[in-house]
Amino acid sequence: HRDLHLSIRRQRQMCIRDRLNVIIFGKPGSGKGTQAAMIKDKYGLIHVSTGDVFRKNTSEGTELGNIAKQYMSKGELVPDKITIAMLESEIKSFMPCNGFILDGFPRTILQAESLDKLLVNLNLKIDLVIALDVPNKNLINRLLERGKTSGRSDDQSKEKINKRLEEYDNKTKPLIIFYENQKKFYSIDGVGSLTDVNNRLVDVIDSKYND
Repeated sequence: HRDLHLSIRRQRQMCIRDRLNVIIFGKPGSGKGTQAAMIKDKYGLIHVSTGDVFRKNTSEGTELGNIAKQYMSKGELVPDKITIAMLESEIKSFMPCNGFILDGFPRTILQAESLDKLLVNLNLKIDLVIALDVPNKNLINRLLERGKTSGRSDDQSKEKINKRLEEYDNKTKPLIIFYENQKKFYSIDGVGSLTDVNNRLVDVIDSKYND
């Protein structure tokens, strides 16, 4: 037991010294969520998904959740400042920790700039931005397969899938340039088994750790 406690304490000290904050990008069907969960477990990170944060705030009826609901009920987009405030609250609730893996955010340059400001205020920064690169033809096949069991209507139409992938490309291109300029962006081959793709992710993260 003593050895286990020492090992946990050492790991915690190492991780706090080498705190790691990662953003994972990936098109619909790229396996981003699964890879984020695997990386979270390997490095002891906190997985922050904006979708989950929204659901948590709206279902718990927090002040921010109620404000977001007002916009959503009118079919309007929730302003960035509300999303950022939710993220700030979520990140603070887990500190101190080994780091975060962000999934689903940022989606625009304004959000990326707001995120940088928020992290600076918390004495944190984004260390790595990793994109899973999967050709569209692979994704279309994956999503159509998923649509047979998921029941999601937007996974069952080739036309709708193409539109989602196009939209993703258009929105993400400026973000890639934004993070390339900060020398934080890496793209990895997202084709292959879960283990193969995960090994590529780990290689990028470990090379950053060992700089």
